[in-house]
Amino acid sequence: MRALLSLLLFVLLTVLAAPADAVGARQRSKLEQVQSAFASAVRWSDFEAAWQLVDPAVRAEHPLTDLELERYRQLQVSSYREGGNGALDDGTVVRTVEIGVVNRHTQAERTVRYQERWRWDPQAKRWWQVAGLPDFWDGS
Repeated sequence: MRALLSLLLFVLLTVLAAPADAVGARQRSKLEQVQSAFASAVRWSDFEAAWQLVDPAVRAEHPLTDLELERYRQLQVSSYREGGNGALDDGTVVRTVEIGVVNRHTQAERTVRYQERWRWDPQAKRWWQVAGLPDFWDGS
């Protein structure tokens, strides 16, 4: 009887835990998809497409000016190396990347470290990049 009770308890806990794991797996899958889309856009120097994956609140707070967009157009991305994901206490996911860029006019190349920050939007059921586009001109 005790073994049967233990088995029933195990089955019940497994059934209750399954939806949480399924939600977590779906969110991870969506994160991987949106990170891949962002990385592809940056790799191809398509900063306008990457900008569309930035959180709308961030875009409204810090709109991309024509001058900034023109500065991004002067760059060609030569490399994009992804680090692993790390989760913060608030659920934000952080990933450090190393981006190589070449200035199209001067042919000067440099490497910039950039930290992507991703937040889950429960209403839209998607991840948004909240760090904005990489700043290749901050001197670091």
